[in-house]
Amino acid sequence: MDTIPQRIASLRAAMKNAGVDACLVPSSDPHISEYLPKRWQARQWLSGFTGSMGTLIVSADFAGVWADGRYWVQAEQELAGTGVELMKIDTAASSLHLQWLADTLKPGQTLAVDGDVLGLAAAKALQAALEPSGVALRTDIDLIDAIYPGRPALPAAAVYQHDAAYAPESRAAKLARVREAMRAAGAERHFISTLDDIAWLFNLRGADVSYNPVFIAHALVEAGSATLFVAPGKIDAALAAQLAADGVRVVDYAEAKPALSALPGGALLIDPRRVTLGLRQAVADGVKVIEAINPSTLMKSRKSAAEAEHVRRAMEQDGAALAEFFAWFEANVNQARITELTIDEEITAARARRPGFVSPSFGTIAGFNANGALPHYHATPEAHSEIKGDGLLLIDSGGQYLGGTTDITRVLAVGSPSAEQKRDFTLVLKGTLALSMAHFPRGTLSPMLDALARAPLWQHDIDFGHGTGHGVGYFLNVHEGPQSISRAVPEPHMAMQEGMITSIEPGVYRAGQWGVRIENLVLNVASEQNQFGDFLKFETLTLCPIDRRCIDHSLLTRPEIAWLNGYHAEVRARLLPLVDGAARDWLLANTETL
Repeated sequence: MDTIPQRIASLRAAMKNAGVDACLVPSSDPHISEYLPKRWQARQWLSGFTGSMGTLIVSADFAGVWADGRYWVQAEQELAGTGVELMKIDTAASSLHLQWLADTLKPGQTLAVDGDVLGLAAAKALQAALEPSGVALRTDIDLIDAIYPGRPALPAAAVYQHDAAYAPESRAAKLARVREAMRAAGAERHFISTLDDIAWLFNLRGADVSYNPVFIAHALVEAGSATLFVAPGKIDAALAAQLAADGVRVVDYAEAKPALSALPGGALLIDPRRVTLGLRQAVADGVKVIEAINPSTLMKSRKSAAEAEHVRRAMEQDGAALAEFFAWFEANVNQARITELTIDEEITAARARRPGFVSPSFGTIAGFNANGALPHYHATPEAHSEIKGDGLLLIDSGGQYLGGTTDITRVLAVGSPSAEQKRDFTLVLKGTLALSMAHFPRGTLSPMLDALARAPLWQHDIDFGHGTGHGVGYFLNVHEGPQSISRAVPEPHMAMQEGMITSIEPGVYRAGQWGVRIENLVLNVASEQNQFGDFLKFETLTLCPIDRRCIDHSLLTRPEIAWLNGYHAEVRARLLPLVDGAARDWLLANTETL
């Protein structure tokens, strides 16, 4: 079982024994998480493809991974020689794998997928695709468990209370708000599986998922009580007593399904995109199920004024750490040996020296020249580049602080950037600025803003294959919804509201040459109310200079230059009190007027 072909062969044997003709392995877990605990990284274990998104399908004579443009180069490298094909799709929302199944499987054949990790909405789409073809869907078996020796167990990290100094709204107040939303929807009960929703609602944090301070749990909220389903030993007696004081019982994680089966009737609110088919099927027959977005998903996306202020302080500490890091880098590049791995080590060490720092918010992406053209590139001890000579270094990194989550991308000139590299950099910068300066009516559906960042690139027949912006949590997941500045189909719950934090990160990626991405986090704030409506605008939260050596000044307009100068003046004013020595000198030099 040491090779991918052997693992695929073992799965095919298990399929044959179960009378199954094909098996679908999603990138998912019982909580519909983006980043998965090791126990549920089955698609990666089976195929060798390590991207965070992708769908594996295995039949008797075919194995393929459907992955979007962010991962094509990476997938081609990782799947080479495995017998697993790369099936290219435009976006993660693509349904081409469903069409392939409908076209390929014959009437009377059976497709298996573990219902405990298959999202309810995804299951409905799968059923709709297969039924006209006469293909049966089996969701009651986990074929992976039988063939995965030493499969990782559930994470065992302790759950802890989010420091009250950084949690402005109490657990009781949040539960009251959710209950009010339940009543408005006509539900007596609400079942929640998404880990960041649960962490937010109960003011708890954990360490069960790398880089995301969440813990494995389900929750059932009722009119006068709540139940938190967590593995034994993860919540100590003192914390359990605090939860009990707020009407929250702690029950074994394994009891979530039986609890749904034992519901006495009434109406249950669930989010079909944030609960699995297996859990939905466990709901007692006499229960009326109301399907709607989790109220907590909308609530946690709208940071309060107090939370926003904590985020501003976290951004200052993060910016100061970056100033220290970049000062070190500028002093040593092309002087001492620096690799992409060194970047990760040094940038994490700089953040770790800052108050309130907990961990990185995701694995640092440091890509020099051609590696920067891979949007989700990660250097490894076996495959990485030394940073020397001339070129562009792309660094995408972030930190988890008790008072907020950061995510920033900067591109640095190493040696002398070429005219073509400056052109790409400046066009990306223009895209970042176009969206950063936007004003828009409150309630604008976030995907509608995507074209603002792409337009400066489109004018030069350039585009990029990932979304322009994702929501960001409050000392929670670096990716959260419901807003998404992307090519997603707009839906009502994606409306932009005051208090939302979103990334702005357009890019250009020239395969085999270089990549450019410039990313800031922004906060939706009130702009103006007038006869035309109620408008919002963005406050840029990220505090770090943009490398002026990479800019082609001739491509910038006066308003763009004015915005950049104003931004650098604010970066200087807010970070200077937090740095000294070489970091102070670097900050002063890199925030001069353009």
